This record gives sequence, structure tokens and C-alpha cells, in this order.
Amino acid sequence: MHTPRPRRIAVFGAGAWGTALAQAFSATHEVCLWGRDRAHLDTIAHTRENQRYLPGVRLRESLRVESDFTRAAQTADLHLVVTPLGGLRDTVRQLHRVQPATPLLWACKGLEAGSGRLPHEIIAEELGPSSASGVLTGPSFAVEVARGQPTAITLAAEDEGFARHWVATLHQPHLRIYANTDLIGCEIGGAIKNVIAIAAGVSDGMGFGLNARAALITRGLAEIARLAVALGGRGETLMGLAGMGDLILTCTGDLSRNRRVGLELARGSTLDDILRTLGHVAEGVSTAREVVRLAQRSAAEMPICEAVDALLHQGLDARAAVERLLARDPRHE
Repeated sequence: MHTPRPRRIAVFGAGAWGTALAQAFSATHEVCLWGRDRAHLDTIAHTRENQRYLPGVRLRESLRVESDFTRAAQTADLHLVVTPLGGLRDTVRQLHRVQPATPLLWACKGLEAGSGRLPHEIIAEELGPSSASGVLTGPSFAVEVARGQPTAITLAAEDEGFARHWVATLHQPHLRIYANTDLIGCEIGGAIKNVIAIAAGVSDGMGFGLNARAALITRGLAEIARLAVALGGRGETLMGLAGMGDLILTCTGDLSRNRRVGLELARGSTLDDILRTLGHVAEGVSTAREVVRLAQRSAAEMPICEAVDALLHQGLDARAAVERLLARDPRHE
């Protein structure tokens, strides 16, 4: 089997997911990890551990930590942006100024607060129409990827040749990557699963049981597919890793930040307190508001997402939110 030659990859974003991907790809490529906090980067470089976001994982000596944005961008064959979604636009804008021709991947999930843009729409606005870009998404907890535990994710790009090239380059025995050309479907799956996971966490936290969780996951998948198709995505995409796979993991895994938000809401904690103690970004919180607006513009019925938005942003009580869903009229599936 042909082994692709090592490439130089610059990962922008030194959170848990950025560090995990940098660690994984450094097994076969030359990788540098950039972040905004120079002191944090210095600690990572000195201890070979991201104690703030990925404690307990020893980073390879070959993984370079870089605090100079320009130097990281100019020496790379591939830019991989792994900031929270709120940082994607600014990071891509800086990359365009420094090194505009370098191929770009992003691993951000959600809808941009205020605009409701999907990540690929942000990229198009900042870079213009370009086939040299794509998204990494799918069911993947950062710590498991960083430890080399088996994981399968999707690389989606409008240009099939681009997707296949980078799949072949980045694919590893323990990090299997599959090509897809449905950007909309993959990004909608990655965004809305976080909202459904908050609902699942509320249900679990209130002791409604496994039957209720299964119903939320199943009906949540239907909502995700409904919106994806309304926006031009393919329904079958949501039956794969970027849809069903990511949804199941995020709704059931104890490492899910969004599920933890739901669990804490069910226990009576305030959203401000939850987010203050979480230590990481829970993208479902901001995405809930935007997905409801997007659903209204697309005439897509999304009752679970509407209930989560009301719970997070309109003062609806957690029990009342779940009871609202359970009280819906029966209908054909």
C-alpha cells in the first residue's frame, strides 16, 4: 500500500480538539500547534502536555508548538483551523492575508452567532469560492483521538478530488477518515447534534430513562435530516458518521460537554454557572438560537431544537421543556 509522504500541517487552536488532532497527525506528519495564549503554549512546550484542556496525554516530542501565527502559516502545506466556531472567521481572515494559497481544513461545528452561517459559508465569505477547502467532522472525543483509540471521521469538500487527496494523506490505522462531498449535510449534522445532546442531558438528568433518551436521539436525527435536506444537503449523509454517528456519541457519552450542560440544567444549575465551570465551549448553547431561526426561514419543523432554545434563552423550566415535547400530538413517524 502506498504511504503518502509527510506533509507540514499547521493546526490553529490549542484547545482539546486542536491538540488532539495535532497529536494524531504528528505520528506521520510534521505538525505545529498554534494558539492565542503565549503563556499557555509555553507551558505545553515545556511540559509536553496540554494540562488545561487535555490533561494526562503526553504529547510527542516531534509536535512543535508555535506562538507566531505568521511563521506557523507560512511553513505549512495544510492549514487546519480548530478554534471554536466564534474564532473561525478571524483566523481564516488572518490566514488569507498571510498565506492565501494553502489548502484549508476546519474542524469547527455550529452556526455563527448573529449570522447563522455554517462554517463553509464563513469560509466562502472570507476567501471567495474555492475548492481547496473542506471540513473534518464526525463522532470523536478529543481525549480518545489523542490517545490513539480507534476513531472514524468524515472529510467533506465540494471538490471530490480534494477530499480524496487529503483523506489518503491524513488517514491512519487508528484515525480512519472517509470522503464525502455533502458539505451542508455534514455541517448541519455536526452543528445540531450539540443541541439535541443538551435535550438528552436534560432528559437523563431528570431520570426519564433510556427509552426517553432513545426517542430524543431518533426524533432529533429526523429534525437534523429535515433541515439538511431543506438547505440542499443529502438525507443519506445523516445516516452516516457526520449525522447518526456524531449524534449518538454526543447524546450518550459522558465526555460530551453539551450533554453535561443538559444534565446540570436538569439539576437546577443556571446556564451562567454551568458555562463558567465547564472550562470548554459548548457550541450547542449558541447554536440553539440560530438553528431555530434557520428552521423558521426554511419552514422546517424542529420542536426539540425549539424547546432547547426556550430552555436556554427564554427562561423555560427544564421539566416544562421536556413535558412540552412529550405532550405533542401523535402523528406518523
